Amino acid sequence: MREQINQVLNAIDQACGKVERRGEDVTLIAVSKTFDADAIRPALEAGHRVFGENRVQESQGKWPGLREQISDIELHLIGPLQSNKAADAVALFDVIHTVDREKIAKALASEISKQGKTPRLFVQVNTGEEPQKAGIAPKEAVTFVERCREVHGLEIEGLMCIPPADENPGPHFELLRKLAKQAGVDGLSMGMSGDYETAVQFGATHVRVGSAIFGARDYPV
Repeated sequence: MREQINQVLNAIDQACGKVERRGEDVTLIAVSKTFDADAIRPALEAGHRVFGENRVQESQGKWPGLREQISDIELHLIGPLQSNKAADAVALFDVIHTVDREKIAKALASEISKQGKTPRLFVQVNTGEEPQKAGIAPKEAVTFVERCREVHGLEIEGLMCIPPADENPGPHFELLRKLAKQAGVDGLSMGMSGDYETAVQFGATHVRVGSAIFGARDYPV
């Protein structure tokens, strides 16, 4: 596990070197969705502390126990968030990457106020405008960031995207970078196991890498 993590970190460093960036400016999120606590512990023992999960309920079943053993874990929600899970998400996650509609922004603002917690927030943009995929349309993204700030009092750190699987990710990463600049945010959560090196060259500040670290997943049929 340590070797796999180091391979990804080395690839990030090399990609940064090509565009005169520093590797330490890119956060590696080890995506541990579908893996249980026993599968995650080797990554923790290797010294890694930043992890990503897709589902609130699944995360509740493994991370509180792991955090009792290791206190400095940083947990990111990178999957779609339903408004009825906003309270649980604010309670558990340090960073939420999938703010993508008014209802979610309102629910998060309410829970942040109630709980006195301030998870860092990213707005998810559906750069490919795919009907089956979460995320706000690119043409609405900048206005939505402004509404999150001005109407809901949310501090938005950056933007997130998942490019269409069958397209060159580069133009999607470039679009996200352009939108982030227009919105006045610095964070760019983009790039997964198959394209994170490309994402880094387009300015990614956070890459979400799962299979290159944990191996292939067994999804339920």
